[in-house]
Amino acid sequence: MQTRFTELVGCSVSVQQAPMGTISSPDLAVAVADAGGVGTVTALGLAPEALVRRLDEMRRRTSGVLSANVVSEEVGEQLVVDVAERVRLVDFFWFDPSPRIVELVHRSGALVGWQVGSVAEARAAEDAGCDVVTVQGVEAGGHVRGSTPLRRLLPEVLDAVDVPVLAAGGITDGRSFAEVLAAGAAGARIGTRFIATVESGAHPAYKQAVVDAAGDATVITDAFADCPLCATSPRARVLRAAVERVAELDDDVVGTATMGGTQVPVPRGSGVPPVAGAEGHLDAMAMYAGAAVGSVTDIRPAAEVIAELVAELERRLPAARRSGVR
Repeated sequence: MQTRFTELVGCSVSVQQAPMGTISSPDLAVAVADAGGVGTVTALGLAPEALVRRLDEMRRRTSGVLSANVVSEEVGEQLVVDVAERVRLVDFFWFDPSPRIVELVHRSGALVGWQVGSVAEARAAEDAGCDVVTVQGVEAGGHVRGSTPLRRLLPEVLDAVDVPVLAAGGITDGRSFAEVLAAGAAGARIGTRFIATVESGAHPAYKQAVVDAAGDATVITDAFADCPLCATSPRARVLRAAVERVAELDDDVVGTATMGGTQVPVPRGSGVPPVAGAEGHLDAMAMYAGAAVGSVTDIRPAAEVIAELVAELERRLPAARRSGVR
Protein backbone atom coordinates (compact mmCIF):
# COMPACT_ATOMS: atom_id res chain seq x y z
CA MET A 1 0.00 0.00 0.00
CA GLN A 2 2.43 2.60 -1.24
CA THR A 3 1.47 6.28 -1.26
CA ARG A 4 3.44 9.50 -1.68
CA PHE A 5 3.89 9.53 2.11
CA THR A 6 5.25 5.99 2.42
CA GLU A 7 7.61 6.54 -0.51
CA LEU A 8 8.86 9.80 1.02
CA VAL A 9 9.49 8.64 4.59
CA GLY A 10 10.26 4.98 3.93
CA CYS A 11 7.50 3.30 5.93
CA SER A 12 5.28 0.54 4.55
CA VAL A 13 1.94 1.61 6.07
CA SER A 14 0.62 5.13 5.51
CA VAL A 15 -0.13 5.78 9.17
CA GLN A 16 1.59 8.17 11.54
CA GLN A 17 0.80 7.51 15.18
CA ALA A 18 -0.11 10.90 16.57
CA PRO A 19 2.02 12.45 19.32
CA MET A 20 -0.07 12.43 22.49
CA GLY A 21 2.30 13.73 25.14
CA THR A 22 3.08 11.15 27.80
CA ILE A 23 0.54 8.76 26.27
CA SER A 24 2.89 8.34 23.28
CA SER A 25 5.33 6.15 25.11
CA PRO A 26 8.55 4.90 23.52
CA ASP A 27 7.05 1.40 23.61
CA LEU A 28 4.06 2.57 21.56
CA ALA A 29 6.17 4.46 19.01
CA VAL A 30 8.54 1.50 18.56
CA ALA A 31 5.63 -0.92 18.18
CA VAL A 32 4.02 1.24 15.48
CA ALA A 33 7.35 1.63 13.67
CA ASP A 34 7.96 -2.13 13.82
CA ALA A 35 4.49 -2.68 12.34
CA GLY A 36 5.31 -0.48 9.33
CA GLY A 37 3.86 2.86 10.39
CA VAL A 38 5.55 5.99 11.73
CA GLY A 39 5.95 5.93 15.49
CA THR A 40 5.99 9.31 17.24
CA VAL A 41 7.06 10.67 20.61
CA THR A 42 6.90 14.26 21.80
CA ALA A 43 9.49 16.72 23.10
CA LEU A 44 6.89 18.35 25.35
CA GLY A 45 7.80 18.11 29.02
CA LEU A 46 11.19 16.48 28.44
CA ALA A 47 14.56 18.05 29.11
CA PRO A 48 16.67 18.14 25.91
CA GLU A 49 19.16 15.59 27.19
CA ALA A 50 16.33 13.24 28.24
CA LEU A 51 14.73 13.50 24.81
CA VAL A 52 18.01 12.75 23.07
CA ARG A 53 18.57 9.70 25.28
CA ARG A 54 15.05 8.50 24.58
CA LEU A 55 15.48 8.81 20.82
CA ASP A 56 18.86 7.06 20.89
CA GLU A 57 17.36 4.15 22.83
CA MET A 58 14.37 3.91 20.50
CA ARG A 59 16.62 3.93 17.48
CA ARG A 60 18.46 0.93 18.91
CA ARG A 61 15.17 -0.91 19.37
CA THR A 62 13.72 -0.56 15.87
CA SER A 63 14.74 -0.20 12.25
CA GLY A 64 11.33 1.31 11.49
CA VAL A 65 10.47 4.95 10.87
CA LEU A 66 10.41 7.25 13.89
CA SER A 67 9.22 10.81 14.35
CA ALA A 68 9.51 13.37 17.13
CA ASN A 69 7.00 16.14 17.71
CA VAL A 70 7.77 19.71 18.79
CA VAL A 71 4.95 22.02 19.87
CA SER A 72 6.77 25.08 21.18
CA GLU A 73 8.48 27.83 19.23
CA GLU A 74 10.66 28.40 22.28
CA VAL A 75 12.60 25.20 21.56
CA GLY A 76 16.29 25.80 21.02
CA GLU A 77 17.85 25.35 17.60
CA GLN A 78 20.37 22.85 18.95
CA LEU A 79 17.56 20.60 20.13
CA VAL A 80 15.95 20.74 16.69
CA VAL A 81 19.28 19.65 15.19
CA ASP A 82 19.74 16.88 17.78
CA VAL A 83 16.25 15.54 17.11
CA ALA A 84 16.61 15.74 13.33
CA GLU A 85 19.79 13.69 13.48
CA ARG A 86 17.91 10.85 15.17
CA VAL A 87 14.53 10.56 13.41
CA ARG A 88 13.28 10.45 9.84
CA LEU A 89 10.48 12.99 10.37
CA VAL A 90 10.45 16.00 12.70
CA ASP A 91 6.85 16.92 13.37
CA PHE A 92 5.66 20.41 14.36
CA PHE A 93 2.36 21.79 15.62
CA TRP A 94 0.67 24.77 17.25
CA PHE A 95 2.98 27.59 16.18
CA ASP A 96 3.38 29.20 12.76
CA PRO A 97 5.53 27.37 10.18
CA SER A 98 9.10 28.65 10.31
CA PRO A 99 11.41 28.53 7.26
CA ARG A 100 14.39 28.79 9.62
CA ILE A 101 13.39 25.67 11.59
CA VAL A 102 12.59 23.77 8.39
CA GLU A 103 16.04 24.61 7.04
CA LEU A 104 17.69 23.40 10.26
CA VAL A 105 15.90 20.07 10.03
CA HIS A 106 16.72 19.60 6.37
CA ARG A 107 20.39 20.40 6.93
CA SER A 108 20.43 17.73 9.64
CA GLY A 109 19.09 15.11 7.26
CA ALA A 110 15.44 14.76 8.29
CA LEU A 111 12.07 15.59 6.76
CA VAL A 112 9.60 18.13 8.18
CA GLY A 113 5.91 17.65 8.84
CA TRP A 114 3.57 20.39 10.10
CA GLN A 115 0.06 19.88 11.43
CA VAL A 116 -2.35 22.64 10.44
CA GLY A 117 -5.97 23.56 10.97
CA SER A 118 -6.68 25.72 7.93
CA VAL A 119 -5.88 26.17 4.26
CA ALA A 120 -3.88 29.31 5.03
CA GLU A 121 -1.70 27.40 7.49
CA ALA A 122 -1.22 24.59 4.98
CA ARG A 123 0.00 27.04 2.35
CA ALA A 124 2.31 28.65 4.91
CA ALA A 125 3.76 25.23 5.78
CA GLU A 126 4.46 24.43 2.14
CA ASP A 127 5.92 27.90 1.57
CA ALA A 128 8.21 27.35 4.56
CA GLY A 129 9.59 24.24 2.86
CA CYS A 130 7.74 21.49 4.74
CA ASP A 131 7.76 18.04 3.16
CA VAL A 132 4.45 16.86 4.62
CA VAL A 133 1.34 18.70 5.77
CA THR A 134 -1.10 17.14 8.22
CA VAL A 135 -4.66 18.44 8.02
CA GLN A 136 -6.31 18.37 11.45
CA GLY A 137 -10.09 18.38 11.37
CA VAL A 138 -12.10 19.66 14.30
CA GLU A 139 -12.98 16.03 15.13
CA ALA A 140 -9.45 15.40 16.43
CA GLY A 141 -8.81 14.57 20.05
CA GLY A 142 -6.50 16.67 22.17
CA HIS A 143 -5.58 20.24 21.28
CA VAL A 144 -7.57 21.40 18.27
CA ARG A 145 -6.03 23.98 15.97
CA GLY A 146 -8.91 24.86 13.65
CA SER A 147 -12.71 24.74 13.47
CA THR A 148 -13.42 22.96 10.19
CA PRO A 149 -14.52 19.32 9.84
CA LEU A 150 -11.91 17.10 8.20
CA ARG A 151 -14.13 16.02 5.31
CA ARG A 152 -14.48 19.65 4.26
CA LEU A 153 -10.96 20.82 5.04
CA LEU A 154 -9.09 17.90 3.45
CA PRO A 155 -10.12 18.52 -0.18
CA GLU A 156 -9.51 22.25 0.22
CA VAL A 157 -5.95 21.64 1.41
CA LEU A 158 -5.34 19.02 -1.28
CA ASP A 159 -6.24 21.65 -3.86
CA ALA A 160 -4.00 24.24 -2.20
CA VAL A 161 -0.67 22.37 -1.75
CA ASP A 162 1.47 19.96 -3.73
CA VAL A 163 3.24 18.13 -0.88
CA PRO A 164 1.86 14.86 0.54
CA VAL A 165 -1.05 15.46 2.91
CA LEU A 166 -1.97 13.39 5.95
CA ALA A 167 -5.51 13.46 7.34
CA ALA A 168 -6.16 13.71 11.09
CA GLY A 169 -9.34 13.76 13.13
CA GLY A 170 -11.97 11.07 13.56
CA ILE A 171 -9.92 8.25 12.00
CA THR A 172 -10.15 5.26 14.31
CA ASP A 173 -10.87 2.27 12.10
CA GLY A 174 -10.25 0.78 8.67
CA ARG A 175 -13.35 2.32 7.15
CA SER A 176 -12.43 5.90 8.03
CA PHE A 177 -8.80 5.20 7.08
CA ALA A 178 -9.85 3.99 3.64
CA GLU A 179 -12.19 6.94 3.21
CA VAL A 180 -9.50 9.59 3.68
CA LEU A 181 -7.15 7.76 1.31
CA ALA A 182 -9.94 7.50 -1.26
CA ALA A 183 -10.45 11.26 -0.82
CA GLY A 184 -6.82 11.89 -1.82
CA ALA A 185 -4.86 11.90 1.44
CA ALA A 186 -1.43 10.24 1.32
CA GLY A 187 -1.96 8.77 4.76
CA ALA A 188 -3.59 9.22 8.14
CA ARG A 189 -2.44 10.52 11.49
CA ILE A 190 -4.20 8.47 14.16
CA GLY A 191 -4.26 9.14 17.88
CA THR A 192 -7.36 7.98 19.77
CA ARG A 193 -7.21 4.39 18.54
CA PHE A 194 -3.64 4.10 19.83
CA ILE A 195 -4.62 5.24 23.34
CA ALA A 196 -6.37 1.90 23.76
CA THR A 197 -3.31 -0.21 23.03
CA VAL A 198 -1.19 -2.42 25.23
CA GLU A 199 1.88 -0.22 24.69
CA SER A 200 0.38 3.23 25.24
CA GLY A 201 1.35 5.25 28.29
CA ALA A 202 -2.27 5.77 29.34
CA HIS A 203 -3.49 4.55 32.71
CA PRO A 204 -5.60 1.36 32.41
CA ALA A 205 -8.64 3.35 33.56
CA TYR A 206 -8.12 5.86 30.72
CA LYS A 207 -7.81 3.07 28.16
CA GLN A 208 -11.00 1.51 29.45
CA ALA A 209 -12.83 4.85 29.40
CA VAL A 210 -11.96 5.17 25.71
CA VAL A 211 -13.26 1.65 25.04
CA ASP A 212 -16.44 2.26 27.04
CA ALA A 213 -17.27 5.57 25.33
CA ALA A 214 -20.28 5.31 23.02
CA GLY A 215 -20.93 7.44 19.95
CA ASP A 216 -19.45 10.92 20.09
CA ALA A 217 -18.81 11.06 23.82
CA THR A 218 -16.46 14.04 23.49
CA VAL A 219 -16.56 17.81 23.69
CA ILE A 220 -14.19 20.67 22.88
CA THR A 221 -13.61 22.52 26.13
CA ASP A 222 -11.38 24.86 28.14
CA ALA A 223 -11.96 22.80 31.29
CA PHE A 224 -8.36 21.53 31.18
CA ALA A 225 -6.64 24.75 30.17
CA ASP A 226 -3.73 24.55 32.61
CA CYS A 227 -1.18 23.51 29.98
CA PRO A 228 1.59 25.09 27.86
CA LEU A 229 -0.43 25.08 24.63
CA CYS A 230 -3.55 26.54 26.21
CA ALA A 231 -1.88 29.90 26.83
CA THR A 232 -2.63 30.79 23.20
CA SER A 233 -5.78 28.75 22.58
CA PRO A 234 -7.46 26.80 25.40
CA ARG A 235 -9.37 24.36 23.17
CA ALA A 236 -9.06 20.62 23.56
CA ARG A 237 -11.36 17.71 22.77
CA VAL A 238 -11.77 15.33 25.71
CA LEU A 239 -14.26 12.78 26.96
CA ARG A 240 -17.37 14.62 28.10
CA ALA A 241 -17.50 12.52 31.26
CA ALA A 242 -14.17 13.99 32.39
CA VAL A 243 -15.52 17.54 32.02
CA GLU A 244 -18.61 16.65 34.03
CA ARG A 245 -16.56 14.94 36.73
CA VAL A 246 -14.04 17.76 37.22
CA ALA A 247 -16.93 20.22 37.54
CA GLU A 248 -18.24 18.17 40.48
CA LEU A 249 -15.00 18.44 42.44
CA ASP A 250 -13.93 21.29 44.70
CA ASP A 251 -10.42 19.92 45.26
CA ASP A 252 -7.52 22.07 44.07
CA VAL A 253 -5.58 18.87 43.35
CA VAL A 254 -7.27 15.86 41.74
CA GLY A 255 -4.38 13.39 42.02
CA THR A 256 -0.77 12.68 41.17
CA ALA A 257 1.08 11.57 38.07
CA THR A 258 4.60 10.41 37.33
CA MET A 259 6.47 13.03 35.31
CA GLY A 260 10.16 12.66 34.60
CA GLY A 261 10.40 9.84 37.09
CA THR A 262 8.87 11.92 39.91
CA GLN A 263 5.35 11.76 41.31
CA VAL A 264 3.86 15.25 41.03
CA PRO A 265 0.47 16.72 41.94
CA VAL A 266 -2.12 17.16 39.18
CA PRO A 267 -4.05 20.39 39.80
CA ARG A 268 -7.76 20.60 39.03
CA GLY A 269 -8.07 21.62 35.37
CA SER A 270 -4.54 20.49 34.49
CA GLY A 271 -3.86 19.37 30.93
CA VAL A 272 -1.97 16.32 32.22
CA PRO A 273 -3.86 13.13 31.23
CA PRO A 274 -4.13 10.08 33.48
CA VAL A 275 -0.90 8.28 32.63
CA ALA A 276 0.23 4.88 33.86
CA GLY A 277 0.97 5.15 37.57
CA ALA A 278 -1.34 8.12 38.14
CA GLU A 279 -3.43 8.11 41.32
CA GLY A 280 -6.45 9.96 42.60
CA HIS A 281 -9.53 11.14 40.71
CA LEU A 282 -8.44 9.73 37.35
CA ASP A 283 -11.90 10.33 35.89
CA ALA A 284 -11.46 14.07 36.52
CA MET A 285 -8.20 14.32 34.59
CA ALA A 286 -7.84 15.33 30.93
CA MET A 287 -8.98 12.26 29.03
CA TYR A 288 -8.28 13.42 25.48
CA ALA A 289 -10.18 11.59 22.74
CA GLY A 290 -11.43 12.22 19.23
CA ALA A 291 -15.03 12.45 18.07
CA ALA A 292 -14.98 8.90 16.65
CA VAL A 293 -14.02 7.36 20.00
CA GLY A 294 -17.18 5.24 19.91
CA SER A 295 -15.68 2.95 17.29
CA VAL A 296 -12.81 1.94 19.63
CA THR A 297 -14.06 -1.26 21.24
CA ASP A 298 -11.05 -3.05 22.68
CA ILE A 299 -7.49 -2.76 23.97
CA ARG A 300 -4.99 -4.59 21.81
CA PRO A 301 -1.34 -4.47 20.75
CA ALA A 302 -0.45 -1.64 18.36
CA ALA A 303 0.70 -4.13 15.73
CA GLU A 304 -2.79 -5.63 15.66
CA VAL A 305 -4.31 -2.17 15.23
CA ILE A 306 -2.04 -1.55 12.23
CA ALA A 307 -2.84 -4.97 10.77
CA GLU A 308 -6.57 -4.34 11.09
CA LEU A 309 -6.27 -0.96 9.36
CA VAL A 310 -4.32 -2.50 6.50
CA ALA A 311 -6.73 -5.43 6.12
CA GLU A 312 -9.73 -3.12 5.87
CA LEU A 313 -7.94 -0.86 3.43
CA GLU A 314 -7.08 -3.81 1.22
CA ARG A 315 -10.72 -4.88 1.29
CA ARG A 316 -11.70 -1.43 0.07
CA LEU A 317 -8.65 -1.00 -2.18
CA PRO A 318 -10.43 -0.59 -5.53
CA ALA A 319 -11.96 2.70 -4.35
CA ALA A 320 -8.78 3.86 -2.64
CA ARG A 321 -6.65 3.05 -5.67
CA ARG A 322 -8.47 5.62 -7.74
CA SER A 323 -7.05 8.32 -5.48
CA GLY A 324 -3.38 7.40 -5.59
CA VAL A 325 -2.88 4.43 -3.29
CA ARG A 326 -0.48 2.17 -5.15
